[in-house]
Amino acid sequence: MSVKENVVRYWAETQLELKKVAWPTREEVLGSTMATIVISSMVAFFIWVADIGISRAVIAMFKVLG
Repeated sequence: MSVKENVVRYWAETQLELKKVAWPTREEVLGSTMATIVISSMVAFFIWVADIGISRAVIAMFKVLG
């Protein structure tokens, strides 16, 4: 097969596969986006609180040792 034939075959197969895709609705996309934002915010808040706690513990440890 030539390169041109391979490209044409690849493009045709790609189009066939894209027709099989179950595309999400707008509501599903918005729901997933909101869930991602909320969960990411919660994880960021947890990491922030843990960072502050660990920082204070390390500072306190150095004050006791030094």
